[in-house]
Amino acid sequence: MTMNIVMIGSGRLATQLAVALKAAGHQLLQVFSPTAAHAQALAKRVGAEAVTTVDALRSDADVYFLAVKDSVLPSLIPEVCKGREDALFLHTAGSLSKDLFQGYAKHYGVFYPMQTFSKERDVDFRKIPVFLEADSAATLQTMKSLATSISELVYELSSEDRRYLHLAAVFACNFVNHCYTLSAEVLEKVHLPFKVMLPLIDETARKVHELSPVAAQTGPAVREDGNVMEAQKRLLDDDPRMQEIYQLMSESIIKNKNND
Repeated sequence: MTMNIVMIGSGRLATQLAVALKAAGHQLLQVFSPTAAHAQALAKRVGAEAVTTVDALRSDADVYFLAVKDSVLPSLIPEVCKGREDALFLHTAGSLSKDLFQGYAKHYGVFYPMQTFSKERDVDFRKIPVFLEADSAATLQTMKSLATSISELVYELSSEDRRYLHLAAVFACNFVNHCYTLSAEVLEKVHLPFKVMLPLIDETARKVHELSPVAAQTGPAVREDGNVMEAQKRLLDDDPRMQEIYQLMSESIIKNKNND
């Protein structure tokens, strides 16, 4: 079933979601962003109208996606829903409840694609898990129809459980990426480019497709090689912050190994 959609937001998730919805045959009517250039850039990609005020939003869309910062949702939802209460309203936040829409819309839910997104790097949405939560069984069926049109991996998940999913994603993605940043800082000390780490990163990621993360763990901590760990910590004497991270990560690895 083809749906008429308004995208509220023009950031990384909004961009990739809008592109995927367009590719699946849905009609993107409008893209909203208070920054005109951002709204226009995404609207041009998906053949939609760019708007910069809530008052300019159409009232005849089937679905209104709110793909914006979590902190903006409580104030934006009442504005977007007003006069459009019969439509379906979906936010994409991983850690916020569907009940943000309660009292403002009749049909609503959470549509959470769990992936790291960039505007510049297109993704295969068919392989991205999408987690749904709806106000009713009827709404859930509509959401499933929409979700399965762009993804092969669609799940129902409560707000409470989705909070843990989001937390797990922070560890698996955001914190890991920060470790790449710290690695790059270490390499800069000896004038090596970060690209020398890419084969190691790729193989590490491939391994956990076949092994559990605990089984795939390597390095001095899992071997409890105290001499190497102490020597590496001394290399970080000029950066107590990184030294503390090294110590905490090593202790956590050892604890996981001994509890396995």
